[in-house]
Amino acid sequence: MTVAHEREVNLLRKNEQSKRTILTMIVACQLMMVLDASVLVTALPEIGRTLHLSTAALTWVQNAYILAFGGFLLLGARAGDILGRKRIFSAGIALFLLASILAGLAPSASLLLAARALQGLAAAMATPSALALLSVTFSEARERTKAIAIYSAATGAGGSIGLIIGGLLTDVISWRAGMFLNVPIGLALLLMIPRYLRETEMKAGRLDIGGALTSVIGMTALAFGFVQAASVGWKSPEVWGSLALGGISLAAFVWIEMRAQEPITPLRLFASRMRSGAYLGRLLLICGNYPIFFFVPQYLQNVLHFDALEAGLAIMPFTVVQFAMMYAMPSLVTRFGNVKVLIAGLGIAIAGTSWLTFISADSSFFPDLFFPLIVMGGGAGMIFQPFTTLGLSGVDAKDAGAASGMVNVAHQTGASLGLAVLIAVFEAASRESASSIASFAHGISVSIWGSVIFLTASLVVVLIMLLPADKANAVRRREGTRTVVSKGRVS
Repeated sequence: MTVAHEREVNLLRKNEQSKRTILTMIVACQLMMVLDASVLVTALPEIGRTLHLSTAALTWVQNAYILAFGGFLLLGARAGDILGRKRIFSAGIALFLLASILAGLAPSASLLLAARALQGLAAAMATPSALALLSVTFSEARERTKAIAIYSAATGAGGSIGLIIGGLLTDVISWRAGMFLNVPIGLALLLMIPRYLRETEMKAGRLDIGGALTSVIGMTALAFGFVQAASVGWKSPEVWGSLALGGISLAAFVWIEMRAQEPITPLRLFASRMRSGAYLGRLLLICGNYPIFFFVPQYLQNVLHFDALEAGLAIMPFTVVQFAMMYAMPSLVTRFGNVKVLIAGLGIAIAGTSWLTFISADSSFFPDLFFPLIVMGGGAGMIFQPFTTLGLSGVDAKDAGAASGMVNVAHQTGASLGLAVLIAVFEAASRESASSIASFAHGISVSIWGSVIFLTASLVVVLIMLLPADKANAVRRREGTRTVVSKGRVS
């Protein structure tokens, strides 16, 4: 081996090691953000008791985080483009650490919700920059597919892991310990960022503050309207006033984006039928999927009398199967393509979720929850990677940050909207039974039927929007291949 060849081999090894380290950092960041959305779920009954919050009010422990996260994601993505993704990534991690400490120390419900909202803002800064850095680091198609598969597994399964960790910490220490879990991870990331990440090219421009504020106000008002409807009924003026404010704010958001010189949501992102379908399909998927992991841990604790740790461990069938699917996904996608795998995954998820609707006050964990959770885990493991890949398909480099932001916006918006809608369904359905336990179980069963409807709507979007676009792309690829072969023969 010549000296030059040995030097080249060492350089390649060093480059591969650097890529693996960067991927580890990105996955650690994503896990931290996703875990934070779920780590308190198994602790919600305990938080409700200690801070005197009803089931409907407890949704704000989640929604304060995910509304700020989803609402400011696009602004965070744009800030990364203008100010540098490494800089915004670092600032987001640092702010997230501070907010986590404040949440862990919060003495009242109002301060906890404020800290959770601050965590959401910090996550909105860090997450889109992380995904954009992934896209830049892994430019070759096969290695990007593998990296996105790992990233998607962290996104999909991180929520389930958070349920287990949150339950363990709640039982052994306190629900507050879940917030301090972020501190060592964040500190490690802050130490690694200067060494392994290079600053991206900064672009001249301005931040679309108006677009960000109208989107946050709009989604928060809609969520507040649905949650209040669960508490005070649909006839209340504050419910309809809040829903009207949400609609007006979102209309203003679209108006601003159409006229802004540098919008946080470039409308050209939606020119692709594939990307538009991926965003809408993901939003509907999360509308159905996320609330299940709000309701099921409470069902386990309030109906089956599990403690917080047992409730978290009870989600393991879902988590294990979803993680196992991560290893099969690259070969499945290579053989069948993203859209076909996505259709199969949604069909399996719908079947498992429909099975789960049969739970009642007389159900037991095994087999009434155990087997549906396994089926749901298999379906979920096939869904997130294709939606992520299709949401980033055909994006110009200048729109990489905005496109990655839209993937996460669809995720977070779906979580907040789905939870707000289904808590209203839960409250309405749970009034139908005289027994408090039977009432609670019935309300959850009906809410899960709402999840089935959302998942089915996601499948319809895939069949109507993504499948035809995928077939059209396949035809274009075949025609392009024929043209190249024909030219080769002529020459």
